[in-house]
Amino acid sequence: MPHEVPLDTGERNRPPLRAAFNGRTLSTGVVAALFGCTGPAVIVMNAAEAGQLSNAQTVAWLFGIYVLGGLISLFFALRYRLPISGAYTIPGAAILAASLQMIPFNEAVGAFIASGLLVLALGFSGLIGRLAHWLPVPIVMAMIAGALFRFATGAVDSVVAAPWVAGIAALAFFLTGRLTRAVPPVLVAGVVGLGMALWLGELQTAQVSLELVMPAFTAPAFSWQAFFAISVPLTALVIGAENAQAIGVLMAEGYRPPVNAMTIASGIGGLLAGLCGGHNANIAGPMTAICSSEQAGEDRRLRYGASVVNGVLFILFGLFAGFAVPFILALPKALIMVIAGLAMIGVLLGAFQQAFRKNGPCQVGAFVALTVAMSKFSLLGISSPFWALLLGVATSALLGELGAARRQETQA
Repeated sequence: MPHEVPLDTGERNRPPLRAAFNGRTLSTGVVAALFGCTGPAVIVMNAAEAGQLSNAQTVAWLFGIYVLGGLISLFFALRYRLPISGAYTIPGAAILAASLQMIPFNEAVGAFIASGLLVLALGFSGLIGRLAHWLPVPIVMAMIAGALFRFATGAVDSVVAAPWVAGIAALAFFLTGRLTRAVPPVLVAGVVGLGMALWLGELQTAQVSLELVMPAFTAPAFSWQAFFAISVPLTALVIGAENAQAIGVLMAEGYRPPVNAMTIASGIGGLLAGLCGGHNANIAGPMTAICSSEQAGEDRRLRYGASVVNGVLFILFGLFAGFAVPFILALPKALIMVIAGLAMIGVLLGAFQQAFRKNGPCQVGAFVALTVAMSKFSLLGISSPFWALLLGVATSALLGELGAARRQETQA
């Protein structure tokens, strides 16, 4: 990987590694890991259920993305001394819930590998800027918002269907967000919902074997339908959402992120995760934002310790996913749905804000992408996220919005 300057501190002497592990970085790394191992894991399992995957295939998926995501965190934290965290694209897992209903899983695995190769090629080519012109951020974000909005409505439906479990869990989520920032609200919602399910006797233990499940890897197959329906949207999300968000928050905190190395690592992670049967393991925007924030300490040079902690916990979660999957499957479906919906609130808000910010570029194209992604439209066996991107860009090009967006970027 190309070497790039890791941090513009003006100081040549780095503090020793042990100094990076203090109360602030340890607690922040744990918070980031708790965020990534709760709601997002449920979203992956929702997608696996939609594709009718076996428990063993689901375990392999979680193993690949969490272990590789953790290794990405350790690499960047220890090599560059930067609070860069790896995980996987949460919106990517969410849109797969629709794609896997139409595409066989072995073809989806081939599409995961193809997406990793695309990201890797973009990292080596340096064409990220050109891709951003063809896939403007507002259109990518609108596609994300449209594809994920069903999680929000699904959470509402689950509260209506199971008010004492899903409704109390949602209430706990919002109260936690109001009262404290020290604990992830989605974790509290899960614990409270689990407690209610236990009290009401709604755990489905009779239907699920609570035993260790070993991973089963799926041989890939390749098809054009899977490439356009899965590879292209995943690549756009990795580059236009996860990496872009991570780079933005790092620059806002005064770091000089190694952009090319981050893209290449996301490509390698996507390729290897695909071989395990999982979608892209890549730089994680939300976890990087948590680990690089002031919550990890005032000294920016030490915040990378939070990413080390996050990475280690991710690896452990991936290694022991065989224990977690049967337990989560025993939970009431309404509780899983409400947790998935609550975990998507931040992603949805950010997507809508970036897609439709005041006086922002490509507004009509973004609206077209939103509506197409929210629909059940499919053509040639390819589901709506790809067509949302294509029709959104085509609309903006037809209306001259792409040219205006480029002029706006040039002036900025």
